[in-house]
Amino acid sequence: MSVPNSIPQKIVATLEQNYMPYAMSVIVSRAIPEIDGFKPSHRKLLYTMYKMGLLSGTRTKSANVVGQTMKLNPHGDMAIYETMVRLARGNNSLLHPFVDSKGNFGKHYSKEMQFAAPRYTEAKLDKICEEIFKNLDKNTVDFIDNYDGTMKEPTLLPTTFPNILVNANQGIAVGMASNLCSFNLKEVCETTIGLIQNQDLDLTQTLKAPDFSTGGQLIYDQNEVQNIYNSGRGSFKVRAKYKYDPQNNCIEIYEIPYTTTIEAIIDSIIDLIKAGKVKDITDVRDETDLDGLKITLDLRKNSDPDALMNRLYKFTSLQDSFSCNFNLLINGRPRVMGVREILQEWLYFRINCIKRQTQYDIDQKTKKLHLLLGLKKILLDIDKAIKIVRDTKQDHQVIPNLMQGFKIDQEQAEFIAEIKLRNLNQEYIINRVAEVENLQQEIAALKDLYQNEAKIKLVITEELSDVAKRFGQPRRTELIHADHIEEITTEHLIEDYNLKLFLTEQNYLKKVPLVSLRANPEHKLKEDDKIIQEVETHNKADLLLFSDKQTVYKLKIYDINDCKASTLGEYLTNLLELEPDEKIIYLVATDDYQGHLLFAFENGKMAKIDLAGYATKTNRRKLANAYSDLSKLVHMAYLETDREFVAFSNINKVLIFNTSNINPKTTRNSQGVQVLSAKKGSRMSALKEIDAVKFGDLDYYRTKNIPAIGCYLKDEDRQEKQAALGLDI
Repeated sequence: MSVPNSIPQKIVATLEQNYMPYAMSVIVSRAIPEIDGFKPSHRKLLYTMYKMGLLSGTRTKSANVVGQTMKLNPHGDMAIYETMVRLARGNNSLLHPFVDSKGNFGKHYSKEMQFAAPRYTEAKLDKICEEIFKNLDKNTVDFIDNYDGTMKEPTLLPTTFPNILVNANQGIAVGMASNLCSFNLKEVCETTIGLIQNQDLDLTQTLKAPDFSTGGQLIYDQNEVQNIYNSGRGSFKVRAKYKYDPQNNCIEIYEIPYTTTIEAIIDSIIDLIKAGKVKDITDVRDETDLDGLKITLDLRKNSDPDALMNRLYKFTSLQDSFSCNFNLLINGRPRVMGVREILQEWLYFRINCIKRQTQYDIDQKTKKLHLLLGLKKILLDIDKAIKIVRDTKQDHQVIPNLMQGFKIDQEQAEFIAEIKLRNLNQEYIINRVAEVENLQQEIAALKDLYQNEAKIKLVITEELSDVAKRFGQPRRTELIHADHIEEITTEHLIEDYNLKLFLTEQNYLKKVPLVSLRANPEHKLKEDDKIIQEVETHNKADLLLFSDKQTVYKLKIYDINDCKASTLGEYLTNLLELEPDEKIIYLVATDDYQGHLLFAFENGKMAKIDLAGYATKTNRRKLANAYSDLSKLVHMAYLETDREFVAFSNINKVLIFNTSNINPKTTRNSQGVQVLSAKKGSRMSALKEIDAVKFGDLDYYRTKNIPAIGCYLKDEDRQEKQAALGLDI
């Protein structure tokens, strides 16, 4: 339905006019950091504090700083204050905070420890900001108008070290994001120096790995770190640090990953306890105080603290991943770069800063030299200069007359004219003129520096060495190699206990813990149903369920619900999604897939299949061709070791043999080898364990070689056969 008086617009044109300016503003002017390591909001705040004299002065109320910053940053006061909070020492967000804070600035690692209002807290610039603003007044960077054109602000800050890598930074723009981890300042400076000296430097030799203000342990994987250094993308894992207090039987967690909070950790532990997945913890509480972060876990007696923490690392944010996305603005364009590329871009930026600073010094000293050269000329005749000034009747003629009298330009003449009368003496002028030679040497040295990039890099190297010496700190995040970490899986949370499995003829399966079975051993079954197999095993074993359709189904026993003997159990047709006429005929429980399966077929053949053939690398729940379908299956049995069986034919032939005489096969649906030879159309009718029969003379039926025809059943053993097979003879 069309809207009255509406004007059709092309969607592409509308997006370009309305959406694209917004998107570009967010990307360029808000969310993505630049090569100096700051977003615009950071830079505006710090520059305001710098202009307020807070680099060397005393602290002032945060509300004062927020108000002044509004002259550069047209946002609400709380947005500006939150920026200050993250940069403050008290918040623990950064390895090297830029704001020296007093009062409650909250904590990065806690949602509930909120910062106080700006009227209560105080702040000034931290000492490291000397390196952020060094020589800012020497035209080292460009300045632009603020939003209303009443002030100037720097586009970048001339930081003397690669701040972009030293402090963590995260930003979400439109259609892109940035997530930079922090590195140790000393390591960054050493790596940058090494890169200046050798472009092919292996960065991992000096820049070991990221380092975080919250400490913890970084699980070091050489390939992952190398990938991040090369591409600027990738992830690594950081885990909490803890210590065990045997006196109070509790675990004290005192450092956590940078990406999580105390509350998130405690909530996830409580959820595990409520779900019954962790039973070793009796209480969990936050004991963070003025001494620092602390989460305390009270344990039950005889609990293993290391095993418990390994499980918590797997299933809570006590171990968390940091995803790197080194997306920076370079000359107004977003670029994802590796560490080497970032350092090279920073070097290019810093070289440019020093060149601009050097040119500024050259200009200032050249100007001063020019004035002193003019002053030098009046040294020859001071009286003449005094006479010219005294004899000039009109004020505006003083400068032209001095210019004409001493052959100097206007700037020199104005400088001479402004000298106080008391300084217009020979001693003063000689002392000032003596600076000329030094100035000339300094200008020559500056020009040489400006034109020689190698010397500029030496200056950068000296600055980096000085920063590392003055502000360097030991690593906070400990490195542990991935090879030393125990891999925790879901099974570590599963309780293990002994149990029995019962398979019924009508496709029901009961999983009954032995404790429950001892308390109530009476089985409930459907009418006309009966138990055809029972297996004693434990909760963490694998279960193979063989059907009459030559298919095997695989389950983890802990995935099957426990039940009591007085219940019917699980209906396998529904549990395994069997075909309507499909039945499970045999169960095998195993931990290591050792042993063999024996399949006996009606044609007298038997296959001894290695159980390892049913183990799969993928978690497939269903395998076809589990055994041969060329002849009807008479019996199957699990062989942990070889043993004797009794084979019966339909013409009353009996054969006792040992399965060691049957060569194992690796192909699951193999027919195997002939064991009971057919005679006059006979077929195998049954196979029994040797203990299931009570024949008088077992050696009479026993054979050492297969295949064999077997021996006719003796009259005295007929009744035994009938009892064993449940058949009429």
